[in-house]
Amino acid sequence: MSYLEIVLISCGVFGGVFLAMAVGVIFSNRQIKGSCGGLAGMLDENGNSLCESCSTPPEECSDFMKQQCD
Repeated sequence: MSYLEIVLISCGVFGGVFLAMAVGVIFSNRQIKGSCGGLAGMLDENGNSLCESCSTPPEECSDFMKQQCD
């Protein structure tokens, strides 16, 4: 077996595994989530998630975020 054949077989195996994982995610109908949780993983001084401690109504949230970023 030559080096090129081994590389092609390895790429085929990895490609097949990635394809199987993608099909599994599609058929399970679950959303892909980050491992750290983003803002949900950040806690306020009381230990609550920042998403839970926000008192801004959802319709005003984009305006609120623009003010915070400026």
